[in-house]
Amino acid sequence: MSVAVPDQGQGPGEAPGSGAGKGRAAPHVPGRTLRARRRRPAVLAMAVALIAAGGLGGAVLYNSTGQRVAVLALARDIPWGQVITDDDLVVARIAGDPALRPLSATERDKAVGMRAATDLKRGAMLTRGDVAQTLAVQPGQIVVGVSAKHSQLPATRLQPGLQIVVVYTPDNTKADSMPATVITVGRVDTDGSQVIDVAVGAADGPRLAQWVAGGRIQVLLAPRAAAAGGATGTAGAGTGGSAAPTAPATGTASGAATAPAPPTGAGGA
Repeated sequence: MSVAVPDQGQGPGEAPGSGAGKGRAAPHVPGRTLRARRRRPAVLAMAVALIAAGGLGGAVLYNSTGQRVAVLALARDIPWGQVITDDDLVVARIAGDPALRPLSATERDKAVGMRAATDLKRGAMLTRGDVAQTLAVQPGQIVVGVSAKHSQLPATRLQPGLQIVVVYTPDNTKADSMPATVITVGRVDTDGSQVIDVAVGAADGPRLAQWVAGGRIQVLLAPRAAAAGGATGTAGAGTGGSAAPTAPATGTASGAATAPAPPTGAGGA
C-alpha cells in the first residue's frame, strides 16, 4: 500500500498544482496492529481459561461454606418425659453453621431410648439439651414453683438436680421441713425475688404450695452423702483426740466426779 503525503517544501503561497506541491508516494510499513490481531485467539483462550478457573474456585468456596450436613429432626410431637423411639426421628440436611449444634444423623442409636427433657415439636432439630438419660422428676412427683427472695435462698447458686430442703417457719407453730429437688432455676427479678421449680411428692405438693403462698419459707441445701460421711468421720476423730475432757464428763454422769482421773489415765481410757 502507498499513500500520498504533501511535500514538506511546499510553502503557503505556492499553488497546489505546482511541482513543489505535488505529493510523492511513500511505502507504508505494517505496525504492531497486524501482529496483535494474529495473537488475539490466544488471548481469548487465556481469558476463557481464567473465567473457568474463577467459576470453579467460586463453586468450591460455596460448597465449603454452605456444605449441608445430615442431622436428626423430629417426625412427630413428643411430650416431656416420653421415651424417644426410632420412628420419632427423621434425617434432615441443613447448611453447616457453628452456631447450630443439632445431633448428627450418626448419633441416632444414642438418641433412641433417651427421654425428652422438654416438649418437642415436629419438624424441629434435635439437640443435646432436648434429651436426657434420666429425668430429675421421678414418677409420683409433682413440680411446684417456689418464689423466694435472695434472703430466703442460700448464697450457693442453685442448679437443676440439686437436693434442697424447704423449711416452713410460721409465727406461732413449730417449724416444718420438706425435701425437694431443683428442676429449673428462674431469673432474678428486679425486686430480688426468684422462682425455683422443685419436685416433691404428689401428696406434699399442695402443702408446699400453701407454704409458698404464706411466704414463711427458707431454702436450705440438703447434706450430701459424701459430705455427711466426712462430717461423721471428723466428729469421731475429734472425740478420740479430746478423750481427756470426755472421761471426766462420763465420770460425772455416773456419780464418780469426786475423784477425777489423771490426764494420762483419761487419755488411755
